[in-house]
Amino acid sequence: MKRVVITGLGAITPLGNSVSEFWTNIIAGKSGAGAITKFDASKFKTQFACEVKGFNAEEYIEKKELKKYDLFTQYGIAATDQAIKDAGIDFSTWTDTQRNDVGVIWASGNGGIGTFEEQLRDFHGGDGTPRFNPYFIPKMIVDIAAGVISIRNKLYGPNYCTVSACASSNTAIVNAFDTIRLGRAKMMITGGSEAAITPSAIGGFNAAQALSKRNDDPQTASRPFDKERDGFVMGEGAGALVLEELDHAVARGARIYAEIVAGGMAADAYHLTGTAPDGYGAGVGMEYAFREAGIEPSAIDYVNTHATSTGLGDVSEMIAVQRVLKGHPAVISATKSMTGHLLGAAGAIESIISILSIRDSIVPATINTTVIDEEIPQDLNILLGKAKPMEVNYVLNNTFGFGGHTATTVFKKFSA
Repeated sequence: MKRVVITGLGAITPLGNSVSEFWTNIIAGKSGAGAITKFDASKFKTQFACEVKGFNAEEYIEKKELKKYDLFTQYGIAATDQAIKDAGIDFSTWTDTQRNDVGVIWASGNGGIGTFEEQLRDFHGGDGTPRFNPYFIPKMIVDIAAGVISIRNKLYGPNYCTVSACASSNTAIVNAFDTIRLGRAKMMITGGSEAAITPSAIGGFNAAQALSKRNDDPQTASRPFDKERDGFVMGEGAGALVLEELDHAVARGARIYAEIVAGGMAADAYHLTGTAPDGYGAGVGMEYAFREAGIEPSAIDYVNTHATSTGLGDVSEMIAVQRVLKGHPAVISATKSMTGHLLGAAGAIESIISILSIRDSIVPATINTTVIDEEIPQDLNILLGKAKPMEVNYVLNNTFGFGGHTATTVFKKFSA
């Protein structure tokens, strides 16, 4: 099997529209939450979210082209443009043959949900005559961001999207990893984007009792593991990674952030939206990742948990983590306390956090949490309050999605 390394990163997030700004705010323990500005949320049970702030799509996309792309695709274009530049690549100078070996696997849980809502509102607000924007379907469909990223860069390798709810972008990263190590491509652009701060998404998650309703104090609403947590905080944005076959990266003199050494995927096989109380499926995915990486649980220095700040989800994941770590005191944190939950893009931005924790020898903390729920195993090494400087050689990154999807990645400090 080929070795696979990470050579480029890009991020559009509630905590900054570049990797450096995002990482600085993560380490500082800042919250990206605030009142919803994208629509009038005054009649909703939840009136706040972690919105992307100050994003200017025209920095990446020509103004005349913007009408073709939903916001989730715009975020994806921006993040991948950043990652490609960060990797020191100019695809316009590459031959077709070189670009045959580069693909795109991009994720989203909801795709163009904003476009879908807008078009249906316009349709129902008229006289009933079907009138739809000619870009309606290509703006809305979930796979379109993967296609657009490929088209813009003329990349002829494997190209598709993954949709596994909140595990979507971790699934995309695992698939991109497999594609390279099996020799089907030399480089993959991967990650995910989401733009679901919309009336139907907020209303729908409210109806499912999934969102926090702490409208009086949004910045402390996302509090994973906390006894008083009351649901997740919606987030949006994109995270992009350039994955590359090691020999290819070395040959072109690329800067290497870290190595990806495993991707474990499994199913909870339990409930439409709820997680199995014993965390069985989550544990299966983590154990598979350990086997694939060829490591024992004791090798893991840091676990970036899925931990969304929901009642059942946090408990079941921590039960699974306790079981698979077998008493090993790896440091555990939940960065959704700062970013909110980016749904299908969560795994990508949390992969970036995992990779940078290896690079900079520091683990970000869980903010807002004061009293850990007694149902969560009390012997786990959960980091609260402030980031912790420490040597980080291996990171385990978890994501789980509605439908019982689980995806776990393992990143390792690169060594030649």
